[in-house]
Amino acid sequence: VASVGAAAVAASTTEKGIGTSINDGLIKTKISEAYFKEHVSLYSKIKIDVNKGSVLLTGNVEEPESAVQAVQIAWQVKGVIEVINEIDVRNKSSIKDRAKDLASEAQLRGKLITDPEISSLNFSIDVVNGVVYLSGIAGSEEEMSKVVGHAQELRFGTAVINYIRLNDDDRQ
Repeated sequence: VASVGAAAVAASTTEKGIGTSINDGLIKTKISEAYFKEHVSLYSKIKIDVNKGSVLLTGNVEEPESAVQAVQIAWQVKGVIEVINEIDVRNKSSIKDRAKDLASEAQLRGKLITDPEISSLNFSIDVVNGVVYLSGIAGSEEEMSKVVGHAQELRFGTAVINYIRLNDDDRQ
């Protein structure tokens, strides 16, 4: 019960609101369950972020068919309006590469949390093989620019892919 209350408080402080946050959470859960049922490796290798029905898929898979299957499964979930496929197809990421990705994610999350002009709960960060993927809902162009700027400053980041939407974006 405490975790539900904490989630409701967190959702009420984001740009998308409680209802949308709950719907996005349900979409993410349904996709995760489908991955687990269909292909356990998809469940463990693909990260799912959902913002206003837009699904961002990131991670590493070994076969192109796995990436295609992940996208197809995501599209089957009710409420999905868009699937963004940023799944990297490669044999394996090294432990060193994964450590750099995790360090970059943590560094950027810290920058967003400590920047008083950014509502950090509104943004998802994924770093895969040095590429920083940003998604979420920004309250203004300025906030979006600040988030992207922080991402571009990362030591181990090789590129920044921005899927952040403005709160008044009507793609819902």
